[in-house]
Amino acid sequence: MKIVIAPDSYKESLSALDVATAIEQGFREIYADAEYVK
Repeated sequence: MKIVIAPDSYKESLSALDVATAIEQGFREIYADAEYVK
């Protein structure tokens, strides 16, 4: 399974890459074998 993570940034708090990394960490707990693209 391939999961694409493409969030926008959170103004003055998190960059889009930081948000994508946090989302990926959560998804990996459920879908450990998936391929992630951010």
